[in-house]
Amino acid sequence: MFPFSAIVGLDDLRLALLLNAVSPGIGGVLVRGEKGTAKSTMVRALAALLPPVTTVVGCRFGCDPAAPDAVCPDGPHDPGAPAATAAARLVELPVGATEDRVVGALDLQRALTEGVRAYEPGLLAAAHRGVLYVDEVNLLPDHLVDLLLDAAAMGRSYVERDGVSVRHAARFLLVGTMNPEEGELRPQLLDRFGLTVDVAAPRQPSARAEVVRRRLAYEAAPEEFAGRWDTDEAALAGHIAAARERLPGVLLPDAELTRIATVCAAFDVDGLRADIVVARTAVALAAWHGRPRVIEADVRDAARLALPHRRRRDPFDAPGLDEGQLDKAMEEARAAVEAEHGPDGPDDDPPPGRRDTDADTPDDDRAAADHAAADSRADDSGPDRDAPQPTAQAPDEEPAAASDPAPANATPRDGGPDGRDERRPSGIGESLQRPDEKTFKTKLLAVPGTGTGARAGRRSAAWTRSGRVVGARTPRGRVTSVHLPATLTSAAASGRRRPLADDLRESVHKGREANLVLFVVDASGSMAASRRMRAVKGAVLSLLRDAYQRRDKVGLITFRGTGAELVLPPTTSHEIAAVRTRDLRTGGRTPLADALLLTARTVRTHGLRDPHRRALVVLVTDGRHTMGADPATVAPILRGTATVVVDCESGPVRLGLAARLAVTLDAEHLPVSELSAELLRDTRIGRAA
Repeated sequence: MFPFSAIVGLDDLRLALLLNAVSPGIGGVLVRGEKGTAKSTMVRALAALLPPVTTVVGCRFGCDPAAPDAVCPDGPHDPGAPAATAAARLVELPVGATEDRVVGALDLQRALTEGVRAYEPGLLAAAHRGVLYVDEVNLLPDHLVDLLLDAAAMGRSYVERDGVSVRHAARFLLVGTMNPEEGELRPQLLDRFGLTVDVAAPRQPSARAEVVRRRLAYEAAPEEFAGRWDTDEAALAGHIAAARERLPGVLLPDAELTRIATVCAAFDVDGLRADIVVARTAVALAAWHGRPRVIEADVRDAARLALPHRRRRDPFDAPGLDEGQLDKAMEEARAAVEAEHGPDGPDDDPPPGRRDTDADTPDDDRAAADHAAADSRADDSGPDRDAPQPTAQAPDEEPAAASDPAPANATPRDGGPDGRDERRPSGIGESLQRPDEKTFKTKLLAVPGTGTGARAGRRSAAWTRSGRVVGARTPRGRVTSVHLPATLTSAAASGRRRPLADDLRESVHKGREANLVLFVVDASGSMAASRRMRAVKGAVLSLLRDAYQRRDKVGLITFRGTGAELVLPPTTSHEIAAVRTRDLRTGGRTPLADALLLTARTVRTHGLRDPHRRALVVLVTDGRHTMGADPATVAPILRGTATVVVDCESGPVRLGLAARLAVTLDAEHLPVSELSAELLRDTRIGRAA
């Protein structure tokens, strides 16, 4: 495995992972960044630095002999039970994992046929007291994300299924990595991660060359390369263990609590989780740097890591933290602290046995603080000490590099000529929606019929693995949800006192699935009136937000001038779709027939790649066509594809062309004025009255 100490750069990510290793109660790390930036390499390397764990021999749930879980399914454990020591585990949760693989599975066939209660632990149990790593966490189904985040927050996993209840400890360091281009997590799930870090590759040729140099050296002789860093790895592991021991004795003064509350209030974050995470992170920072109490610098660094993903007010707001806003919040906090506690702060007593000044710090603490300062630099040892500091890559990753080197406890450097931090993706901290593009809650648009539910979501009806039970059937594979009444009825009909395997019936669930929502937007001259186009963009943004909330894949086709263009191929990145809609150019002729042809090709191509995801076409137009073939002649190619025509025609004289087009397409016709769910609700209430 590539050494953690050899991965230089990515200083914020390094610090965030180490702080969680010191204090797992922080809540884990979400790592956002482009592909090939050594996100996975660094996470996998962290496990080798964690202190070993002692477990009860034979316990499948990794109970600590000194404090065994009182409700462990393999317990109760005797005080003198034999123990074994092993390295902390790194458990990877694949995107395609099933719910029973995550939380564990009950062997229902044995339970019903043999009358025994058999339970097989899942990945959450395996990760207990270790690291749970989820690569591409934004692609993980929502119900699995809910399960692992709830377990991470409560430190316990609950399995409630078919009348059997099992619970076990599940305390782990949760790390998720994601590429924002492939879609975002829901805001409420973002908030469950303690810290977040954005990573990007440097653009300096010297740094990129050093990345390749180190990776090639590792591939040529992995053991020899790793051996160069053994001393640094051992020192870093020892520093983590020492910081864990110091953690309980670190003092969080009332002045710093006031500072934390003021900063979080300044960013208008929801709830109090942000305050708690910032406080825990600040305490971990003080322990990491060998200080007996939290200081203002700890609060600032903690806020920089804990608040970026909590300042989002809209799904299309890019996560990030403006350094100027943070500086202003810290100034306000400083004034609040001085007003409440005076310029010198309160007289908080340091923890017993600890002194309050660096001059009085014990020698071991001072040495630990010096070592922490050295660790926070990009690299301080090894043959490449003076080389540029890039990100090294593991053998199974494509060559790439990490963010520019900087001390882990330093504030980001000044950006380019426009003052923007060049390491941060463009647009962070800025809303993707213009003030004049008003959005609203839209009417639910769904695909007719019932799908297979292969893509969990919240739009169209589908047969799913969870949801409302609507019937029973003979099992198709492993049984995960037994329909008890149907099972007992089958056994009774056969005259058996106890059900056999042939009598088992599984539940049939009906829920909702996600779809491909393909937006086809008329951007021609007939739609180009500024006020009218603002309304159209607002409607499309409203539909995009709805697609985001329902976990759909989206695509965008525009038509104007001489033809139609696939502006955004089907993707889960709703933010990119919002940007493309915001920057939509208008004017020119109206090639509506070309748009229909391109729509049909896109739906057909996507169907070959993802045959289980049904498509919904949303055509936003006034129905006019001034170029190309007659849309009526090409409309049949879209028959069989669920389509909604959003009619944008306005003015005192209306031709009704969009309504005629909807009839030709066998599509639902929806005037843009009726797209709002609130308007439809108010209309129904008015009619009922």
